[in-house]
Amino acid sequence: MKLFITGISTDVGKTIASAIIVEALQADYWKPIQAGDLDNSDSHKIKSYISNDGHPERSRKTVIHENSYKLNTPASPHFAAQVDGIAIDLKNISEPNPDGYHDKNHLVIEGAGGVFVPLNDTDCVIDLIRPDYKVIVISRHYLGSINHTLLTIEALKNRKINIAGIIFSGDENKATESIILNKTGIKCIGRIEQEPYFDQNVILEYANLFRENLLKIQ
Repeated sequence: MKLFITGISTDVGKTIASAIIVEALQADYWKPIQAGDLDNSDSHKIKSYISNDGHPERSRKTVIHENSYKLNTPASPHFAAQVDGIAIDLKNISEPNPDGYHDKNHLVIEGAGGVFVPLNDTDCVIDLIRPDYKVIVISRHYLGSINHTLLTIEALKNRKINIAGIIFSGDENKATESIILNKTGIKCIGRIEQEPYFDQNVILEYANLFRENLLKIQ
């Protein structure tokens, strides 16, 4: 199973959610494009968050794959690439070869920002999503988040992209969550509370909570 993690905006909790999913499934991890924070990238964060223990019946471990593009500027990928004097080409974004990762492992792919964050003059993050990917949408509550969540899901549906479910991040808002779920019919995989901090123990706790719903993804 290949799960593509996208958000309704930036800083909504994609990397924390990715870490939880990686830990829950002992999946491999790949972020195709990293813009900025190269010394403390999302790949670095995933490595620090996961423990890959507590599953004695499983011998496989997570492999964190190299980014296809490492950009120096913390900005939209198209602009960060421009600053670096290059252009992002989808042809150069190759999913890890099955020989290069555990072919029986799941693969978690983390996007950058929302689905219409531009990569170049023609392509956006949504264009990274391949037919065999299943998308998990990360939604965080703020003024306008209902609109952003519904627009994200509508865009994915218009492309006939398989949406595996939604994860809510941050303080609970039952009214917001219920209307999103009712309008979209998307399954809620779980919610990540506004924790004071995240470390391996907290990530593992959420992984144990989410695992059953993640394994039910078709």
